[in-house]
Amino acid sequence: MSRRRRERRDAGRGGTDRPARSVSGPGPGGALRRHALPIAAILVLGGAAGAISGWYFGRRSETAGRVIRDGAPAWSPDGRRIAFFSERDGQGDIWVMNADGSGATRLTDTRADEGYPWWSPDGRTITFDSDRDGGFDIWAMDADGSNVRRLTRHDARDVAASWSPDGRRIAFMSDRTGGFDVWVMDANGMNETRVTETGTAWFPVYSPDGGRLAFHVGRDVHTMDASGGPLTRLTADPANGMYPSWSPDGERIAFMSWRNGRTEIFVMNSDGSGQRRLVSMSSGDAIDPRWSPDGGTIVFVHLPAGMQGEERAIWRVDVDGGNLRRLSPAEPR
Repeated sequence: MSRRRRERRDAGRGGTDRPARSVSGPGPGGALRRHALPIAAILVLGGAAGAISGWYFGRRSETAGRVIRDGAPAWSPDGRRIAFFSERDGQGDIWVMNADGSGATRLTDTRADEGYPWWSPDGRTITFDSDRDGGFDIWAMDADGSNVRRLTRHDARDVAASWSPDGRRIAFMSDRTGGFDVWVMDANGMNETRVTETGTAWFPVYSPDGGRLAFHVGRDVHTMDASGGPLTRLTADPANGMYPSWSPDGERIAFMSWRNGRTEIFVMNSDGSGQRRLVSMSSGDAIDPRWSPDGGTIVFVHLPAGMQGEERAIWRVDVDGGNLRRLSPAEPR
């Protein structure tokens, strides 16, 4: 690992001791809870939380190009393709493949660390984060990889962008005020606005109607009005939840949780009720679920050797838990 990547990784494990403001709302048990974990604690407490830091701020592995390391799958609006991050050619780039795993094509080709692709609602644009100009910022490109342009320009880390359903706004997470919070901006990168003040808000995604954002604060899934306001907690650590993904009808949310000792994929109603396990792999961890546009399938990332292992493969499963199958190849090719 290069000195630059080590420094970026270690920076991801640092943070602020500023406590988060109190947030409350209905969740399992209905209890009120105060979140006061510093960002450093979020990154080192629990294997899944630590993996987030490594995935973003030291993404490239010593085994890049020799072991499959795919992640951050994102469905195209028509459900026919999946964009994702991969090191299968020895560097961290954005790729796209058919929904059955065939036809994988690399869209970016740089020595930078790039990840977390997300399609615009019209399918014409893919946003992603990249450190190609030094620090992590949000970038955009046409869906064929052309016309690459930078959307954010800040010394802090701006990552994990997702589009509003009308294509006018983009939500992302940034540590430009110390800890990570959720920000929104126009689709052209203008009018950036901070909408949370927790210091530990991660991976925002818009609801299908555009009215709410889901993300995790600390170890729990929360939702809030897309323009800001009070947070509603949907999971309650140790029955925790991270990486939320809305169903296309807005009625359910998929998420990952390590409440049973290793990380698995769960589904719940959008008010936090009815939490049930969907995927528990025979070994390792399952992370980062993403619901298909037709509502019938969820893609996720499997780490067969757990959070400390090198291999990361994309899988898909029907929402009833059946038809589990691997999309990533067995080895780089």
